[in-house]
Amino acid sequence: MGNMQRKKILILGGGFAGLTVAMELEKQLAQDPSVEITLINRENFFLFTPMLHEVATSDLDLTTIVNPARKMLRHIHFLAGRIDQIDIEKRRVVVSHGFDHHHHTLDFDFLVLGLGSITNLYGIPGLREYALTMKTLGDAMRLRNHLIAHMEEADSDCCKEKESLLTFVVAGGGFAGVETVAGINDFVRGALRSYPNLTEDMLRIVLVHSGPVILPELDEKLGSYAQRKLAGRKVEVRLNTKVEGFSGRAVRLSDGSTIDTNTLVWTAGTSPNPLLETIPCAKERGRLLVTESLELQAYPGVWALGDCSAIPDRRRGGFHPPTAQHALRQGKIVADNVIAAVRGTKQKRFDFSTIAQLAAIGRRTGVASILGINFSGFVAWWLWRTIYLSKLPRFEKKVRVVFDWTLDLIFSKDFVQFLDIRAPMVSRLEEADPAPKTAAVRIA
Repeated sequence: MGNMQRKKILILGGGFAGLTVAMELEKQLAQDPSVEITLINRENFFLFTPMLHEVATSDLDLTTIVNPARKMLRHIHFLAGRIDQIDIEKRRVVVSHGFDHHHHTLDFDFLVLGLGSITNLYGIPGLREYALTMKTLGDAMRLRNHLIAHMEEADSDCCKEKESLLTFVVAGGGFAGVETVAGINDFVRGALRSYPNLTEDMLRIVLVHSGPVILPELDEKLGSYAQRKLAGRKVEVRLNTKVEGFSGRAVRLSDGSTIDTNTLVWTAGTSPNPLLETIPCAKERGRLLVTESLELQAYPGVWALGDCSAIPDRRRGGFHPPTAQHALRQGKIVADNVIAAVRGTKQKRFDFSTIAQLAAIGRRTGVASILGINFSGFVAWWLWRTIYLSKLPRFEKKVRVVFDWTLDLIFSKDFVQFLDIRAPMVSRLEEADPAPKTAAVRIA
């Protein structure tokens, strides 16, 4: 047994898709001595992105929506590193990690690609330099600190730019944009009572959306309901409008108008991971085209899932949407197919229809479509919290989230800035104290 050549399985990416594959293999295959399973991810944790806006707007503590990968995977090797190169032909992956970013070349027999997507700025001037995004835990903390810093500055007696400091623009009317702008609106308006020089009429919250109705993934009636609710809470919704540039001081819109602001949160576009461009296979808008078993067409033993894959939908035509609920189901199918490939059995086909789509729109209201039935208001918000809480991994994190939500019902939001600033230090040579003079003592 000691001389047996172990089959190497590499899983690239620790998001919903990749982590689900790893957890399923942990249950069914990880203790098989004939296989070696490795998960590679840049961060050493899994981020539960549906609750990211709640961290940015102080509904949840930042650690409650992240789970350490090593606590979730006891029998699978985990490597925190950056994936630099994928060579499908030679069946190897180059990874860099450590303080010096040294490289390792890892061979594989089976490969799972769950690399997700990145933010797409579409070449719009100024976005890379000045815009905020909402994709990572760091993005959420950066936005939170940005909001608080602007209120602190605007409250000072010497401030002459209150209008631009207190104008917050969010681009993108999908789930991420709507939940972000709703959270920002609740957060800054709730914090005003602690800033004596600020009043509610000084605030301007703007949502910019390129389509005729926000939340286009949902029924138009739900999108219209969300628009009315946001407008009633003094959120300005600009429809059929695109961002054409951002100078860091003003947002330029496609209708010719400009908005004076220091804040633009970009949630209006994603793109497949650039590493996919190096893989020589058929693609659909940059995503890897796979079979119904989620395997690359020209490369047996290589699977792609989640945001980086284009999966044909044989029922409705087109492709399955890149959502978390699809990624979770794809992860289970890929894990079963990896086991089938290892053991030489038949692989399964992926077939799934969207069950539910939900969005929180602030002040304990939401919109939801579950099995074709529409919900709105408090019921939808309650369903949002209940369903996503059930999907959050690990009982410990569920308890922490419930605890934070309970405190949020009793106390106001916390607006402490988390600044990455080192404490003041000096390097000063101290003069030695002169030797003390002592009186002579005569002992008789």
